[in-house]
Amino acid sequence: MELSKETQDQISQLQLFEQKMQSFLGQKQQFQSQLLEIENALKELENSEGDAYKIVGNIMLKTEKNKLHDSLKEREDILGLRLKNITKQEETLKEQAEKIQAEIMKEIERNTGEKKEE
Repeated sequence: MELSKETQDQISQLQLFEQKMQSFLGQKQQFQSQLLEIENALKELENSEGDAYKIVGNIMLKTEKNKLHDSLKEREDILGLRLKNITKQEETLKEQAEKIQAEIMKEIERNTGEKKEE
């Protein structure tokens, strides 16, 4: 079965979409992991009665509990927005991929139909 140049290009584009989806998945997992760490840190901070410490590079610094809480909340918000953005991009890419895949399948069905008639 011989496919048109356009269909071959669409297949290549579909493969690129797959690579991008894998990249998005990796980023998404990383953001989710970081969010989970922040949520756990916030819970521990709420339950702690003593001093609060923040890790900066390879050292741990004593810090005010409310400043650390605000910093963690800010980071949580930023990660939440990044995760939301990645999810939107992922959905858009998925829709585009499904559209191209449908076009490719039509072309393949058309080609196999023509072969059967010959």
